[in-house]
Amino acid sequence: MGLLLGVLLIMTAPCTRAGAPGGPDPSLPFSSDAPGMASTARNDLHAQPAASSTRTQSVARSSQTTVIPTPAPGLAAGLWRSPLGLSVIALLVLITGVALVGYVRLRGRETRLWANGIRERDERLMLALWASGEEFWDYDLSAEELHHTRVTTNPQDEPELKVERYRLDELTIHGDDLAQVQEALRQHLRGATPVFASEYRTRRAEESSWCWVRARGRVVEWGPDGRPLRVAGTVRTVTEKRSAEHERRVATEVLRNMDEAVAVFDRDFQFISVNPAFTRITGHEPDDVLDRSTSVLDSSRQDIEYHRRLRHDLLRDGRWSGELWMRRRNGDEFLCLLRISSVGERDGRRSHYIAVLSDITEKKRAEQELRYLANYDPLTGLPNRTLLLERIAAAIVRARAAQSRIGVLFIDLDRFKDINDSLGHGVGDLILRAVATRLHAFAGPHQTAARLSGDEFMLVLENVESDAQISEATQRLIAAFEAPVTYGDRQEAIISPSIGVSVYPDDARIASELIRHADTAMYRAKAVGRRTSMRYDAAMDLDVQRRATLSAALRTVLDRNELSMVYQPRLSLNGGHIAGVEALLRWHSPEHGQIHPTQFIPLTEETGMILEIGEWALREACRALATWRSAGLMDIPIAVNVSSLQLLRGDFPQVVERVLAQTGIPANRLELELTESVLMDNPAESSVSLQQFRRLGVNLAIDDFGTGYSSLSYLKRLPITMLKIDKEFIDDLPQDTDDAAITTTIIAMGHSLGLTVVAEGVETASQAQWLRDHRCDEIQGYWLAEPMPAESIAQFVQARSWAETTAS
Repeated sequence: MGLLLGVLLIMTAPCTRAGAPGGPDPSLPFSSDAPGMASTARNDLHAQPAASSTRTQSVARSSQTTVIPTPAPGLAAGLWRSPLGLSVIALLVLITGVALVGYVRLRGRETRLWANGIRERDERLMLALWASGEEFWDYDLSAEELHHTRVTTNPQDEPELKVERYRLDELTIHGDDLAQVQEALRQHLRGATPVFASEYRTRRAEESSWCWVRARGRVVEWGPDGRPLRVAGTVRTVTEKRSAEHERRVATEVLRNMDEAVAVFDRDFQFISVNPAFTRITGHEPDDVLDRSTSVLDSSRQDIEYHRRLRHDLLRDGRWSGELWMRRRNGDEFLCLLRISSVGERDGRRSHYIAVLSDITEKKRAEQELRYLANYDPLTGLPNRTLLLERIAAAIVRARAAQSRIGVLFIDLDRFKDINDSLGHGVGDLILRAVATRLHAFAGPHQTAARLSGDEFMLVLENVESDAQISEATQRLIAAFEAPVTYGDRQEAIISPSIGVSVYPDDARIASELIRHADTAMYRAKAVGRRTSMRYDAAMDLDVQRRATLSAALRTVLDRNELSMVYQPRLSLNGGHIAGVEALLRWHSPEHGQIHPTQFIPLTEETGMILEIGEWALREACRALATWRSAGLMDIPIAVNVSSLQLLRGDFPQVVERVLAQTGIPANRLELELTESVLMDNPAESSVSLQQFRRLGVNLAIDDFGTGYSSLSYLKRLPITMLKIDKEFIDDLPQDTDDAAITTTIIAMGHSLGLTVVAEGVETASQAQWLRDHRCDEIQGYWLAEPMPAESIAQFVQARSWAETTAS
């Protein structure tokens, strides 16, 4: 063994001398400075520091120089050639071969271990990138290149690393974000920030939509001059996170600006958070309620048991909604709409509850007002048509069960439109309220008084036993309006009702039909003279239908030239001559025949057509007189009737003045006849208009005198020139002593006021003689002449004048 060691030492001596003194032989494959090994060492140094250290130490030991004494040349040569020498050489070759094979195997094993480590490290890196969603980037500042490492998925749905290289001009960053990215990088390269961080939008060439990313990195390599050469870091897609953050910010802002109060509380009903609307509605600041029980809002309107059941239902069902009274911080109570829902954890356990409440106190009050307005008249407070129909229907059910009757009274105020036109709608409303109060008192607690519309009211009388009971009720109702209605500052107005009556089950069996039939009867009551009542009769429907038909036909009477004028003369009892004529309106319809003035004149007033038709009648009468005057036939006054609507119309004096100017008639040849009721219903308004007529020179007459309620003190202040006694007082002369007394009084009163007195409706010679004997000035009636066309009246007046001349 000692001899073998000596031989090995001698054989290594030439290898040692062959190399550089004290250094390893670079030709040896296992030299530590061989290129392959150097590369491996560097790789090992980079990848496995511990192994590199071990190999470095091994190389250091192998590079130590061993000094061996040099034998004599002859001896060495002999040894080489001897069998022993050859054996030693063979053994050395074998040992070298074995060592070389072992070294190769060791290096192969180390290489495999290193490669496996690299592969395992790459896989771990790839999995880490894949799982985290991070991507690596490395930016070479000098080359202006970016290396981007990311994980993609291959067709087998397996992750694999992908390294991409971009030039600076190939990077795609949204134009709105590029400046801030550059500024953030510039600040980091200057050393102003320890880390480069920026969020921006970018997209790859194969993508069409932008995505948000968050990039972070720092300088990892500097040049000799200290300038940054390379920046490396990570980048992560944050589009979903930004969207979630945006949605969270929007939700927070929405929560802050909601009109509804929002509160979050836990399972113990302790407040966790509230929004500003909660403070605005309840008056509680967040610090007042956080970590406190929700019972601070409990109202006394619901007892403790109610709130206990509410919480029990909420814990059981996870939600609750309904209307609930709550208490504000100042003690005021308000009604709120409350909706509570639970927030569940991943395990399904309910951890929190969200309550949304809105103050609906005003809304509920408005709904109550709407319900009131839907069922009650806002002006009078009486039930309206809707509620009336319901009450009549309920009364019918009770009457059917009790086998009793119901009386439905339709009440319309006479000439109420004149009040509105003269005194204004404000005064009209005050009068309607006073009428409603009177009707409500009349009805009592067990009957129904209602207002339908305008000046139309209704009474529903239950448990009616006989027609006499209904008649007695209507008479008491009419008597209840005998006293003036007080309104405003103790002002009074006289109102009379016209009443129509229908009865269940005699006339109808449903509410709407009962009302309709009572309405029909009411119009019949108005037609027979107002201030009365009429019981419904089936024949009245024909009258209503005719009224409706005539009302429609009135719209076209002027266009179709269906109206005409006739004239009736007045006789002077003193001189025996014709003192004037009265122009009367007639309507002949091709479809309906001759229609009496008592039928269509009221319709013209109801529809408002009286204004247009009245002006037409005035113009036609003045044209007729102008024609007679120009022909030299006669020059006598002509009288034209005027309705209340015409008198109350503000420009009627101007209309009269214009017609007189157009026809050339002197004002003193025109007489305007107004009924007593028209003057007394609107005394103030009438007085103004009458004064304007007198200033024009037009004569004024009161028609149908004695049928109204004239105030003599007021009458003497009116600028009238004539009184016309109503036909009602003339019919029974001279037999009826009462009529005779009244007529005598009217004649005396008229003369005392300096007025011309005319008796209307004179039909017999005895009536004419009695009136002459009692100093009546003029008469008018069928005894003298019937109304006749313009041509006939001219001939009549001429003949009368010729007869008078011949007689004289």
